[in-house]
Parts: sequence; C-alpha cells; structure tokens
Amino acid sequence: MFGSVDIWKMLAGVVIFLLGTTWMEESLTRLAGRSFKLFLKKQTANPFKAMGGGALVTALLQSSSVTGLMVLAFAGAGIIRMQQAMAIMLGANLGTTVTGWMVATGGFAMNLEVFALPLAGTAGLLFLLATPDSKWKKSAQFVLGFSFLFIGLAYIRTGMEGWVTQLDPARFAQAPLILFFLAGFVITALIQSSSATMAISLSALYAGALTFQDAAGLVLGSELGTTMKLFLAALQGAAVKRRLALGNFLINTVTVGLVLALLGPLIHLIRENAGVKNELFALVFFQSLINVLSIVIFFPFLGRLGKFLEKRFLSGEEDTLFIHKVSPEIPDGALDAMEQESRSFFHKVLAYAMDCFDKEDGIRKQLNEGDSFFRKPVAEKYGHIKMLHGEIHAYYIRISKANGGKNEKEKADRLMSAVRNLMYAAKNIKDAVPDMEQLKNSSNDVKFGFYEKTRGELEKICQVLHQLEESEPDARFSGLTHLYQQVTNGYTQSLKELYLDTTSGYVDETEITTLLNYNRELYSAYKSLIFGVKDLLFDREQSRYFDELPGFIR
Repeated sequence: MFGSVDIWKMLAGVVIFLLGTTWMEESLTRLAGRSFKLFLKKQTANPFKAMGGGALVTALLQSSSVTGLMVLAFAGAGIIRMQQAMAIMLGANLGTTVTGWMVATGGFAMNLEVFALPLAGTAGLLFLLATPDSKWKKSAQFVLGFSFLFIGLAYIRTGMEGWVTQLDPARFAQAPLILFFLAGFVITALIQSSSATMAISLSALYAGALTFQDAAGLVLGSELGTTMKLFLAALQGAAVKRRLALGNFLINTVTVGLVLALLGPLIHLIRENAGVKNELFALVFFQSLINVLSIVIFFPFLGRLGKFLEKRFLSGEEDTLFIHKVSPEIPDGALDAMEQESRSFFHKVLAYAMDCFDKEDGIRKQLNEGDSFFRKPVAEKYGHIKMLHGEIHAYYIRISKANGGKNEKEKADRLMSAVRNLMYAAKNIKDAVPDMEQLKNSSNDVKFGFYEKTRGELEKICQVLHQLEESEPDARFSGLTHLYQQVTNGYTQSLKELYLDTTSGYVDETEITTLLNYNRELYSAYKSLIFGVKDLLFDREQSRYFDELPGFIR
C-alpha cells in the first residue's frame, strides 16, 4: 500500500540523516569550536583567504548554516567587515557541497549497513560509557553522527526504491521544472539542511523516481532555501546581521536565476562536454558548479556589494533607540542621547530580571516601551542586552575621543559606569538561573521556600529602583541609601538562616552549596543594580558617597 511503509522509511531516513549532521556539527564545534572561530578570524585579512576559510570550515563542520551563524556573530561584534563576511559566505556555499560528494561516492556503490551499523554500534557504546564533556565522548559523537549519515541515506534509498515500485515516474514527466524548484526550496527551508535535500535528490535519481533535470530543480530550490536560516537568525539582530543575511540571499537568488535560465546548456556542458556520465556524480557536479558560478560572478564585486549592503537597514531599524540618531561629535546632544540610552538599558535589565523569575505583572508592564526587546523570549533578552552594552560602549569611546570639557567627560564616565554595572547585574541574574530552576522544581520545602523568598525580594528591589527613577532627587538619595543597607543586611541574614538550616539537617552539604552560590549571585546582582542606578541618577559627589559605604558583598 502506497505511503504505509515506504513513506515512513524515507521520513525516518531524513531524520536520522539530520541527526547525523547535527551530531557532527556539535561534536566538532565542542572539540575545536574556538579553533574554528580563530581560524575564520585570521582568514579575514583579504577576501581570497576569507573565502578559502569559509569553504574549509564548512567542509569540516558539514554545515554552511553553522559557518553562517559564526559570521553573523563576528559581523555583529564588528570583528569583520561586510566584504570579508560575504567572501566567507561564498566559500561556505561551496564547502557545503562536500557532503554531496561523500554521499554520491560512497552512499550508493556499496551496502551501507556493512560498515555503518558496526560503526554506529561501537561509537554509540563509547558515547554512552564515556564521561560527560570528555574528548572521547565528543569524538564518539562525531563518529556516531558520521555513521548516521549513511544509515539515514540507506533508509531514504530503500524507501525511495519501494516508492518507485508503486509509482509510475512517467506521472512526473510533464510536471513543470518550477514545481521541483519550489519543492526543493520548501523542503530545505523546513528542515534547514541543503545536504539532506541533496541526499533526497540523489536517492530519487538513483531509484529512477526523477529525471536528472527534475533533480537539478530540487537542488536549485535547496540553494535558495538554505538562506532562510540566516534570515531567521538575523531577523531580530543588529542591522549589520540583517545586511549580511540579505547579501547571502541576493547572491543565491541571482545565481539560481541565471542557472535556471541556462539550465539546458549547463546540463549539456556537464553530461557531454565535461563527460560526467554517472548521473549521481553529475548532480553533485551541478551543485558545485552553481556555487563556483556564484564565486565567479560576485567575488570581483564584493567591495561594491558591501557598500550597497551598508546602506540598507538604516533609519528606524537600529537596535539602539537614541545614540544612533546623534553624532558623538556633538557633545551636548551626544550626552543626552547616551543618558536616554542608558535609562532604556536600565529598564531592559529590570525587565530581564523579572522575566527570569516569571514575574508577569506590575513593573514589567510599566517598563514596556514598545520596542521589540520586550517581545523577545527570555533566552534572547540576555544576548540583546550584551549587544546593547557593546553599542553603548563603542559610542562612549567615540564621545571620549571628541573634543569635550571636563564636565562632559565626567558625565560620560558616570553613564558608562552605570551601564557597565547594569551589565554585571544581568550577568549575575543569568548565572543564578540554573540554580533557581533547581530550587523552583525541588520537593525540599526549604529549597523551594528560599526560591519563593528571593523571587519576592527581587520583585520588590526592582520596583523600588524603578520608583526611585521617577521620584524627587532628595528622595532618590535617601531611598537608594536605605535600599543598599537592606541588601547588605539581607545578605548577612540569609547566610545565617542557610547555615542554621544545614546544622538542623533540613539540607545536605550538596544542597547548601547550591543555595549559597545562588544567594551570592542574587545579592551581587542587587548590588550591581544599585551601583548602576546611583551612577545613572546621581552627580559625582553623591556617587562617591556610595563608593565609600561599607558592606561590600563578598
């Protein structure tokens, strides 16, 4: 019966294939993640080296998406320029064809199970027995992923062969090429792997389910579909990331459009002029040719393409709300913009802290300024806060280099100190979250009770800090002083209570370590919040008073 066994076998094969590529990516990234990143950074001296580095890293990682995400991070941090970033992406597109060559060379000429199953079994046992985070475990994961590539391919191939016995391929003979192109685009956009789409195309071609031209249509669609992951990753990121995603999309779109227009002559070139008679090799050769063609077309114009992209996503689409609108060369206007940006940064840190502790009402509704940050999942908020900290710091450096008086420099220093302390607070909150989750889900009443207590404390402290921002200057100073004393006294009292619970037998030695670490991270966050607010709201003399207060949390 059509679709009862073979369709599920093909689906299982695709999933196993994707698991294989994912495990290979993860294991290699963990084994040499820093090495890959350092290698890519060093390769940006010129576009030729950048392109070669992108191809090599992608060939090793078996994923142009992973390379693309690395490049997005580098571009967002200002480490590489747009021209070098686009060169890396050109190389990455070519590097991803290595998987196709592997599959075409070894995936159909032999019985895959003869070597793939023993390899998977041995590597799987080693993976289960090896200690967590050891090199043995990561190496076993890589081998297991590699074997899964061919096990998955075997399932896809078997399912495709069974499908062909029940389906007349002639039914597709009159189907327009655009149908296969769209199918390749949709499949790749959904599963986020052009390598898997290539495996499906090769299997269909090998089983006789598709003609060479129809399989080429699937491959062309996958070349465009693979750009969607970069778009999704850059959608809520810095403007430079969106420019890079747009550039990658434009390169692939133009190249695919040209290949579609010249598909007949190109197939003739591969099959007749180049003499590639084996259809599987010809299809992979076709994919490689597409990416070589994109290099030939775009590499000479990367400088112009970079300048074009840098003019995109400008007004109204920056991640900062104020500082991108004012030149740092205008001292008064720049300081006002930096102060507004710092206050917005303060609100976002408070919102992040409240979100981590599942506080949905009250202060978080007051903080919502209508920008996209407040609609982000909590997991994305911290990354956005880090990015904003970097943007404000870069703006501060530019202000410092501009000609300004002593008062202007002192104010800029205080605002930067405020943002830096608020960043520390966000980092402390983030580090406390794993322990917080453990306490939140604990069946131990002492641990759960401590979580509930600190959750209430955090909400109260955030509310007080937000109210101080809106209060009169005199009330601000006395209110923040009082809050500081409460925080330092509360830390000491918490330690006494925790040690009492230990000696009373309510928590054991391991549990008390979790509680103490969690307690320290929270109170460090509170102190950083207070110091951030005092630099944000007070003048130099009032700020100095806080610097001399006793009770530093150690």
